[in-house]
This record gives sequence, structure tokens and C-alpha cells, in this order.
Amino acid sequence: MAPAFEENSSLDPSQTPLHQSLSNAGAVSAKSKVTIVGSGNWGSVAAKLIASNTLKLHSFHDQVRMWVFEETLPSGEKLTDVINRTNENVKYLPGIKLGKNVFADPDIENAVKDANMLVFVTPHQFMDGICKKLVGKVNKDVEAISLIKGMEVKKEGPCMISNLISEQLGINCCVLMGANIANEIAVEKLSEATVGYRENKEIAEKWVQLFTTPYFIVSAVQDVEGVELCGTLKNVVAIAAGLVDGLEMGNNTKAAIMRIGLREMKALSKLLFSSVNDSTFFESCGVADLITTCLGGRNRKVAEAFAKNGGKRTFDDLEAEMLQGQKLQGVSTAKEVYEVLSHRGWLELFPLFATVHEIAIGHLPPSSIVKYSEHKPMSLV
Repeated sequence: MAPAFEENSSLDPSQTPLHQSLSNAGAVSAKSKVTIVGSGNWGSVAAKLIASNTLKLHSFHDQVRMWVFEETLPSGEKLTDVINRTNENVKYLPGIKLGKNVFADPDIENAVKDANMLVFVTPHQFMDGICKKLVGKVNKDVEAISLIKGMEVKKEGPCMISNLISEQLGINCCVLMGANIANEIAVEKLSEATVGYRENKEIAEKWVQLFTTPYFIVSAVQDVEGVELCGTLKNVVAIAAGLVDGLEMGNNTKAAIMRIGLREMKALSKLLFSSVNDSTFFESCGVADLITTCLGGRNRKVAEAFAKNGGKRTFDDLEAEMLQGQKLQGVSTAKEVYEVLSHRGWLELFPLFATVHEIAIGHLPPSSIVKYSEHKPMSLV
């Protein structure tokens, strides 16, 4: 578990033993170059966190490159030009300075060139295409970390985004998930996150150092699939929580939905990957992320509007109207989860997950979110 806040309130990455050892190593070896692949709301916050630390950690190059999907703003200027001129992502994180050592680059191949640490933070539905563009463009010794919540569904079953990155690019990939509403972290309100790693604890600690600040407390656990599935599946539960809010059903109902959702998250994770640890669900990536997303995330917000409109407006329409170009992850993840459940004959075991998808595509009314329990599922936990 992550240390208590009180013990970390004055945490300075430059004062830790790992920092000192990394700094000493940097004196005799090449410095690490970091590139962030993605520049939305969360990607811009990640850039701010990382850029503040690369200036302190001597084993890293100061400059942090950030690949930006180029857009033309209403002013006629290119988004990358404005970011580099103002040090601010005026579209996705207005009012927040990213750090003068952040450089926005619209050319993804140029952005990753010479980088040996890649941070992936884009909507998950774009990752397959991004990885295909990067095949042969990154070195095999590159380390990656995914902040992406979602999965790819293939004929052979679900493929987590970290596995997609590893398989297509031939590199190791950790994950970072947690109770991380980006706008709160941007204004330096206290928050936690969890790094999931496979075998190399040293590289996990390096990621922890790169992200940790006095207001962003990061810990590491050896459970990539558990951490990543928590971050992925909680968005489906958040859709359910938003529907409850839109129907004005109250806090008791919402708490019940969150509890049932956590149960289904845990059960599905362990069915898909037997290596998933129970303790992971008590890290920031687990119950904490579920709580904050069901209380204040974009999935909850749009689902509330969907229910208030009686399901008559689609999630796509509401997303375009309410999110200013950001993407809704919960609806697409619900579809992907439904495909997995249907293929494996598990639909009756996961009534909440199944019902969220059927509501999202218009097969059931929003009020069905509290009627599914009439079908008695098997005990899952």
C-alpha cells in the first residue's frame, strides 16, 4: 500500500536514495530521454508532473517531448505552436503551465526519436494505429509505461493496452493507474497513483521517481494486469453511477452500484488473469480510483446527462457537446467487456457490466440499471 499522506507530505524526489543512485549512474551513463505520446487533459498533466522532475533528476534530460495530434484552433493557430509559445495546452488544460522544458511535437516519429522512456496516454481506441506507426521507430531497449484505460478485443480474447504496446513494439511496458482526476492534479491537489510492473522492480522505481511530487504520491506493485484492469473496468461502473445520479436515485443506490461494480471488477479480473492479486484492489488504482471516478469523472458526468434525457440522446452526441474533444472511455470499454462476456458465456455472471452496455446502445432504458438484480447471478466473490 502507498505510505500515509502525512509521511509523504514533504517528499522531494531529489532527496531519495533511488534518486541519488540514479543521479550517480547518470554521471557515467547516457541520460534518459522521455517522450509523452498523447497531449489531452491527462497527458498534459502527466507532462507537467514529469517535466518538474526531469529538472531535478540528473539521470534524465531536462527536455520532455510531447506528441500532439495537430489541431487548428479557432484563432487559426496550430495547437502545437500555441503550446510551445505559451507553455500551456490551451484546449485541453487551459490556465496551467506545463513547464518550460516541455516541447510539443506534431510528428510522432520525430517525437519518439532517441527517446528511451515512452509514456503512452491517449484514448485507448487509437492505440492500435499509433503502435503500428511506431513499429521499427523505437529502440528495443526502450522502457514504456501506459496511463491508458481500456482494452482491445481480439478473436483470441481481450488484449490489455500494455500487452498491445509490448507485442507490437517489442518493449517492456509498465502501467500507471489511480484516483487521478486530471484537473485536480493540475492545480496540485493531493493525489495517489499505482505503478504496476512485471519483473523489473528497478525500472518500476524509476517510473515512481519520474512521476512522484509532493502532491502526487506514487507506489509500485508487481501486478500489471490487476492495476490495468482496475483502471479499465472502473469506467464501466462510473457509467452506472452516472445513470443513478441522472435518475436521482440517491446515495444509498449509488453506493450499492459501486459495491456491486467493485465485486464484478475483481471477479472478471481474476477470471481473465489468475495472477491478479486481491491486494491490488485496495491500492489507489482499485477502490480509490473507483470512488473518485464515480463521484467526479467524465464518464459519470455524461452518463448523468444521458439518464436525464431518458436515453433519447446518444452518448456520442453528449460526448461531443460536453467534453470539448476529450473521449469517453466507459461506453467503449463496456462494449469491449460485453464482447468478452458474450464470447465466453459469462453474461449472467456479470449483470451490471452487461446492463451498462445494453443501456448505452439503447436496448434497455436507463432505469434498468437498478432492475438487473432481479436476475440472480452466481456468487462471484
